[in-house]
Amino acid sequence: MLFAVRTMLDLQDRMNTKVHPEWREQGFEWYRAAWIECAELMDHAGYKWWKHADPDLEQIQLEVVDIWHFGMSALLVQCSDIDALAREISTDLDEKPREAVGSLLEATEALAQACLTTQSFSTSAFLCLMRASGLSFEQLYRMYVGKNVLNFFRQDHGYKEGTYVKVWDGREDNEHLSDLLAAMNVTDDDFAESVYQGLVALYPG
Repeated sequence: MLFAVRTMLDLQDRMNTKVHPEWREQGFEWYRAAWIECAELMDHAGYKWWKHADPDLEQIQLEVVDIWHFGMSALLVQCSDIDALAREISTDLDEKPREAVGSLLEATEALAQACLTTQSFSTSAFLCLMRASGLSFEQLYRMYVGKNVLNFFRQDHGYKEGTYVKVWDGREDNEHLSDLLAAMNVTDDDFAESVYQGLVALYPG
């Protein structure tokens, strides 16, 4: 788990640096982005009792991964030592939740409340949300790395300039990404690089 957490933190730091080289000094409210993502998750969970809506588990889990992007960023602002932060997060995520996980909506509200109260991010509350949404650590790692690497790939191949080709052989890039992720072993040390090179091999541009 430690290696995977370290990898995710490094990828998030690199992506944030790509957006702004001095991103830690910009005063971005990462905690705010995290709790807003919590609200978006609740829309997919079907909380509206006044109209029928079935929970969309796939979208719920994608929102959990989005929350993780912002949560790691908030923690990276507080601790620039990635190795030390990785150890701390790994310990937190490896523990049993201190409180009962509860329902998905309750776990989502608890994380949002923690973000608002501390203006930071709670890995223990996030762990409860992961478990309430049925998302394992391996799934979190696979989905996070896939989304992060695809974002890097797009940027490296003209996304900002408008020259990036999103549809390859009649399928969107994220569909090709899903195929790659399903075929790869997340425990490989070069998992992230393998995903990137897999995209390079498939890209028609």
